[in-house]
Amino acid sequence: MFIKKNMGTADRIIRILLAGLVGVLYLNGVISGILTIVLLVAAVVFIVTSFVSFCPLYLPFKISTFKKK
Repeated sequence: MFIKKNMGTADRIIRILLAGLVGVLYLNGVISGILTIVLLVAAVVFIVTSFVSFCPLYLPFKISTFKKK
């Protein structure tokens, strides 16, 4: 199955930075409890979607930040 890219470079970089921020907050003990679990799951989703350049939530809204060459 071929997944059509719908995320541009800026979108991917922002997601990776946000995931990194969540990781730093977790390692420094700033976040805890249920919030930690929710944010860590979101961070993993951000990283995965960044590496595959595809966000399934963009599909229903027909959003694409990917610029075709």
